[in-house]
Amino acid sequence: MHDFEAMAAALKASGQYRVQRRLQTRLRINDSRGAPTKLGLFVDVETTGLDPTQHEIIELGMIPFSYLPDGLICDIGLPFERFQEPTSPIPPAITRLTGITDAMVAGKRIDVDAVRALVERASLVIAHNASFDRRFLERLSDVFVFKPWACSMSQVDWIDEGHDGVKLAYLATGAGFFYDRHRAVHDCRAAIELLAAPLPISGVPAMEKMLEKARRPSWRIWAENSPFDLKDVLKARGYRWNGDDNPNPRAWYIDVDDGQREAEIGFLCKEIYLREVDLPVREVTAFNRFSDRI
Repeated sequence: MHDFEAMAAALKASGQYRVQRRLQTRLRINDSRGAPTKLGLFVDVETTGLDPTQHEIIELGMIPFSYLPDGLICDIGLPFERFQEPTSPIPPAITRLTGITDAMVAGKRIDVDAVRALVERASLVIAHNASFDRRFLERLSDVFVFKPWACSMSQVDWIDEGHDGVKLAYLATGAGFFYDRHRAVHDCRAAIELLAAPLPISGVPAMEKMLEKARRPSWRIWAENSPFDLKDVLKARGYRWNGDDNPNPRAWYIDVDDGQREAEIGFLCKEIYLREVDLPVREVTAFNRFSDRI
């Protein structure tokens, strides 16, 4: 019988190979040792497109897990996975990406009462690219509106920690494992594994870093009615354009940390408007971050 672990160790020790292991399902990562834990819920959706006002969810995956307030992930619960038939055929590009076909979703509906029962128990909802998943899920059920959210993609400094990118596939490769991608529950499980692991440089669990950012308020500043010829200046500084059909201003905006609010408004007055100006500014917390509601 082959000793694959010995082979893997020998390949790694040679310095000429990198070993990738298939991600294994496990129900416990750390022992809480009786300490009180919180319930996290990792969510992922597969959809017919990128626009939640036009496109639809075709698969929802959710995995609950317990964690300590400092971010140590303990037990992983049973997954929730459901298909939903959209009102029009799944685009071929989406089927190629996800492997989900019209036949797989035919006649299927997501039980929103079952979703609510699981989400209501959670202290925190997490997604990898929460600005995508949250906007879809708030349209599925208002239970997602009233929960705090965190993002494992944008609220961990993966690049500064030595990773080559922020997509799950890049992060998994850097962490030494592979998995069946672009299926909701598999993506959830991979992301939880990444959050539980110590980061390459700081050595602390990624979950701890994410929680630190999620708990801090930030501010969204809208550069409303800014001069058109300075749009490239705003874009280069990190501003994004809101052109969507939502209640927010059709304007460039930026999110800044609490301590940067006044400095950013000062920049706009001095460099963009050339005068003092009263701009729309809104506090952003885990309860409205990543949502169309800001």
